[in-house]
Amino acid sequence: MSKLYVGNLSWNTTDDLLKEAFQQYGQVTDSVHMKDRETGRCRGFGFVTMSTPDEAQAAIAGLNEQELDGRRLRVNVAQGKPGGGGGGWTGYGGGGNSNRGGFDNGGE
Repeated sequence: MSKLYVGNLSWNTTDDLLKEAFQQYGQVTDSVHMKDRETGRCRGFGFVTMSTPDEAQAAIAGLNEQELDGRRLRVNVAQGKPGGGGGGWTGYGGGGNSNRGGFDNGGE
């Protein structure tokens, strides 16, 4: 599967419209228009996952710089979040215990 980044989406673009636009290039396994956590308002970008790399490349070729819902799309292969030096974000593992501030030893 190949995940694509889709930028410059209209705030009015729905997940269904986004999926529909990409289905003409192959099987869409997932599509989402990212929303702001606090307001619920669309943030202007999203992600579409195509079932094969060839379908993803066809979607990039066919939709990048094309208009959808009144906006000119930017479509490219999604990149992972940058890690930064020394491993980057590793979730709750690694140095997670250092955030406890010594409270675990309080009653011993």
